Amino acid sequence: MNYQNLHKKIMSMSPTIRYVTICDTNGRVKYSGHRKGVKNLLTTSESRNSLRLAVTAWKVRSKLFRKIGKGRYVLAEYAKIKRITMPLGNKHLLYITTSTAANHAKIIKRLVRLRL
Repeated sequence: MNYQNLHKKIMSMSPTIRYVTICDTNGRVKYSGHRKGVKNLLTTSESRNSLRLAVTAWKVRSKLFRKIGKGRYVLAEYAKIKRITMPLGNKHLLYITTSTAANHAKIIKRLVRLRL
């Protein structure tokens, strides 16, 4: 998988996408980057912790997939950002933040079409 190309495709979906990380299901970052000109709201350490928490939450939810079906995505909306976490195949996760003005439904629809 060409993580850099995938990152570029995702960032080109909408100018409201702030940050994209592609990681494996153990939280090891394969590629990550912010949109130029976007101010980081979290420190590097806080960003890593947020990713770790999202990956852990996905793993916890996955224990229920047998009964409720495989997870498609998780959307968390905060006062300053929206965060989308979704699987990328069986071994990777996308972790994306957007502005609060983002049309997250449209972005998610486009992300679903990208999945490998």
